[in-house]
Amino acid sequence: MILTVDVGNSRIKAAVFEGDILLEHFAFKKEELQKNIQNILKNFTNTTHLVVASVGNVEKQAFLEFEKDIAVHFVSHGDQFPFANEYETPLTLGIDRMVLAAGAILQFHGKNRLVIDAGTCVTFDFINDSNEYLGGAIAPGLQLRYKSLHDFTANLPLLALESPKNIIGNSTAESIHSGVVNGLVYEIDGFIDEYRTLYSNFIIILTGGDTDFLAKRLKNTIFANSNFLLESLNQTFQYKIKND
Repeated sequence: MILTVDVGNSRIKAAVFEGDILLEHFAFKKEELQKNIQNILKNFTNTTHLVVASVGNVEKQAFLEFEKDIAVHFVSHGDQFPFANEYETPLTLGIDRMVLAAGAILQFHGKNRLVIDAGTCVTFDFINDSNEYLGGAIAPGLQLRYKSLHDFTANLPLLALESPKNIIGNSTAESIHSGVVNGLVYEIDGFIDEYRTLYSNFIIILTGGDTDFLAKRLKNTIFANSNFLLESLNQTFQYKIKND
């Protein structure tokens, strides 16, 4: 069994896999890391590998403390990935984005793929049907948009995510909800429409913490899977083992 761990900007997500089958997944705060990993390993005693992809601020030592019980692996830029990296600054490309790109290739063969990860940031990653990673875009996610409106203005309140009642906000709160939610939805659909004008034989993969909230609001047909990064992490590690 393989335990995959995604250390994001806001929280940690983890999943236990047996082969390609996801047995159980978890989400917890960074300060709860040690306790939760211990509990997972206690409940899944046949786990042999702990595979970590990190873009968040968690020290490696926090994971290395489990080395006495399990083999610990950190995904890095030096690992083998199933794509040619055409990014102009490859060492600045986030590990999470590289793992998502790998997962898109390993799950969807012979297609142009656009992976949209909707979390703290919204990242767009494009991999063509020749398995070349070309790049994408980075934009603020829903929570960042709410927070920035509050932090960088004098009078706008900090609101929690809520579906707007109407495109026309008839109060300050409703105007913020409309601007944040509809703005991001139109942005994502606009990106997708633009990619479609450039490429055919196309699949769009939506993942991240806001997947379920956004998926039903997008006009474009997408493959929505909030656990796609964890699945991709498992597949990327298995790809590495086979090709080492």
